[in-house]
Amino acid sequence: MFIFIVIYSVVMAIFTLLPTLRYEAWYIRGFDFPRLQFSILLIFLLILQCIFLDFSSPMAYGLVLVSLFCLGCQLWRIVPYMFLFPIQVGRVSSREGHLEDYDNISILTANVQGSNRRAADFLDIVKRYNPDIILTLESNKWWQSQLDTLEASYPYTIKCPLENLYGMHVYSKLPLSDSQIQFLVEDNVPSMHTLVQTPQGHMINAHFLHPAPPSPTENDTSEERDAELLVVAEKVKDKTSPIIVAGDFNDVTWSRTTRLFRKVSGLLDPRIGRGLFNTFHAKYWFIRWPLDHLFHSKHFKLLSIQRLQEFGSDHFPLLIHLQIQAQVVADESTESLAPREESVAQEKTAQQNVDVSDVASLGSSK
Repeated sequence: MFIFIVIYSVVMAIFTLLPTLRYEAWYIRGFDFPRLQFSILLIFLLILQCIFLDFSSPMAYGLVLVSLFCLGCQLWRIVPYMFLFPIQVGRVSSREGHLEDYDNISILTANVQGSNRRAADFLDIVKRYNPDIILTLESNKWWQSQLDTLEASYPYTIKCPLENLYGMHVYSKLPLSDSQIQFLVEDNVPSMHTLVQTPQGHMINAHFLHPAPPSPTENDTSEERDAELLVVAEKVKDKTSPIIVAGDFNDVTWSRTTRLFRKVSGLLDPRIGRGLFNTFHAKYWFIRWPLDHLFHSKHFKLLSIQRLQEFGSDHFPLLIHLQIQAQVVADESTESLAPREESVAQEKTAQQNVDVSDVASLGSSK
């Protein structure tokens, strides 16, 4: 048992330290994802150590200290998303919800998985929750033929059906204008950019993303994904109009890249202080983490955030209901961007030859 515990401890230490390396290979960045799972494994390891180690030996204390350090490193990243942590986005009170000065908007984000054929189940979800905007990822021509049945209720659309798992569609009840489909970093990976007009006339800059992940079957490194996220962050950082950036980021909310995206953009994460709302993997409960996101500017408060039921995809849908405030909310805090982090963001975009000027300028923000 002692040998087993030593090996177990060494393996967990390696798994904890690897994500700290500034190396973008998929087999390193993959360790960013299962921090919750690693935390559970470390707690189990600590139990084994307390039961089976001989604490008359200094090595026993060393192993326990290493495991405690590793557990602290893992929890440091995921605890901000637990319900005991202070929220970053204020919640709308019941009184505010009825004031005429506010606009509500709901967005349903769903990676439908191109090979999934349970479109009827997805359409039932749409009917049940009745969102204002539907964003689908991995939607191909077959999925478009199914989603087009929504056009009577969702007449404003942006369509980019692709068979390479990077098709995207937007169906909206709210008017869209200046809509653009762009291929910012990779020629086969689109993003969508549009102005959304709310019932009370607010114009929201909306950016919908689905960058390719670092993986053995996709990109060897995270450089392409990181560049797309960060160039959009750079684009929106100085905007004074309401902003929403949503999609399947193929990255977890606590990773170095997504945290850097949040710092550069100045956008807020409604998950903080509320929960992980893991959207992937819908079919395996033991390997789940949050890949689908919505970040927004300080113009909004949160009405609700929900992970909805599965519909055959490997992702759960994510439904977020926001309310635009009559004045920009001043009490939400954003994390400060260090000079070194700003340099890292600029280096990542420069490596992929993408510049902030490549990202669509929408409406009056041009």
